[in-house]
Amino acid sequence: MRSFVLSLVFFIALSVQAQVLDLYTGAVAVPDQSVAARLQSVPNALIQVLQKHSGQRELPVHPALDAALLTANRIMVSFFYRKHQIIAPDATSTNEWRLVASFQHDAVDRIVQQLGLPRWQADRLPITIWIVVDDGIGRRLMPVEYEYAWNALKDIAHSRGLPLFWPELDDEQMLQVDLQLLWGGFTDELSPALRSNRDVVIVAARREGFEWNVRWNFGSGEQTSSWRSRDTDLSFALVEGLHRLTDFVAARDAIAVSGQSESIFELSVRGFRGADDYARCLAYLEGLDVVDSVEILEAGRGVIRFSLALNARPMYLQDEIERRDVLLPGESSFEYSLAHPLPVVVERGED
Repeated sequence: MRSFVLSLVFFIALSVQAQVLDLYTGAVAVPDQSVAARLQSVPNALIQVLQKHSGQRELPVHPALDAALLTANRIMVSFFYRKHQIIAPDATSTNEWRLVASFQHDAVDRIVQQLGLPRWQADRLPITIWIVVDDGIGRRLMPVEYEYAWNALKDIAHSRGLPLFWPELDDEQMLQVDLQLLWGGFTDELSPALRSNRDVVIVAARREGFEWNVRWNFGSGEQTSSWRSRDTDLSFALVEGLHRLTDFVAARDAIAVSGQSESIFELSVRGFRGADDYARCLAYLEGLDVVDSVEILEAGRGVIRFSLALNARPMYLQDEIERRDVLLPGESSFEYSLAHPLPVVVERGED
């Protein structure tokens, strides 16, 4: 049974690709579509943008932030409204209006720099999430009656810029999943199979009287972490745990202020079998958030030497390469080989 789960996760992971998020757009609830409501809500949308940029839940108190919020409406470049459905625990639903506001890229980048915020890179690999619920009836994988809680979790994850991947299984696959393995939080068993992304979180939610006790187990390769969240409402307990997950991942992946500097890094890549391999490797390197430009220094038989202009220290580039399966390490820190088959490269775009 355990081998089935491992193979299932491996199959799922093949479709998990990096998501390049639109970090310059925020979406916030508004009471109506009036001008007054919009003017009042745009600063909140800007705060959400800064949170997604930095990965920080709480922004520092700073005069530059006060000034930015006062000018938020002037640096907004476009906006529209959309309806958002909210499902209650009793399965009833209500709609609320949300203002979706986009801001000038240069202005946001300047504010991030003035506030001294870390920069969470835009191309983020989704975290595969498994949720097992024990509500006294039995242990089940994401039972449909708690859809309101899953929706709340997805909503907060989107607002904080944390991409999640939700395995979608049919009834037959559901019956074959080893819930005991998931309930135990064995991320060390699941993570090696996630070849497109090693990050996985297993959430075990148990009802204890009137309270939900939720255990979070996060694994990424050999790195693991766990924590708990509690509340009488399952959605509140999940949201609080998700905030901690986002804090953890953003702190790990964000580029510290001290690391945001221009540098040049040269590397050699071997294993090219033709023009398609070259084109996809070049697209991969150019698509990395830490890379500003790519130059070819030398090309030989199956080997190409690149010069990369970086906007961060080389250690951040090497960390990005290690988390993906496009370039595999060679004999030195400057040598790599191209993985075969080469994973699909995701082009930049909006989330």
